[in-house]
Amino acid sequence: MGKIKKKNLNNYEENKRKSRKTGFYYSFLTIVLVFCLIQIGYGAILNIGKIVSFKAKVITLERVLKQTKLHNQDLKAQKKMITSDNSLEGIARNNLKMAKPDEVLIIINKKVEKPVKKKKKFDFDEIFKPKQKNADDDGNQIPYIPQSVEEE
Repeated sequence: MGKIKKKNLNNYEENKRKSRKTGFYYSFLTIVLVFCLIQIGYGAILNIGKIVSFKAKVITLERVLKQTKLHNQDLKAQKKMITSDNSLEGIARNNLKMAKPDEVLIIINKKVEKPVKKKKKFDFDEIFKPKQKNADDDGNQIPYIPQSVEEE
């Protein structure tokens, strides 16, 4: 009987060792799977954030493109208007002070007074606000273009 008990005891110990190894493998695999799930979740969250960001950029760029197309159409219309003979003659007469050979040019100077601004004692907004360029500063004024030329 001693042999049978020893054999059963050996079988029991072997089974216990196998179950420990199996339990260890299952625990290890569970940890690896949980780590993989965390990585997949983190990657999905990052990708969703990037998708939202890129969609916002696409919408902004589409809006800018639409505005640019409208501005381009306006510039084309202005180009057509400026290059017509009547408008070129109007620019020559009004801005460049030119006249036809058989006409007399009369120039009436009008003195334009600029409004005087009251200075404040101390204003933080003016100190920290970036300065804006005026049309007078860079000399690129838009010439006056009359819609029609009236002959005298």
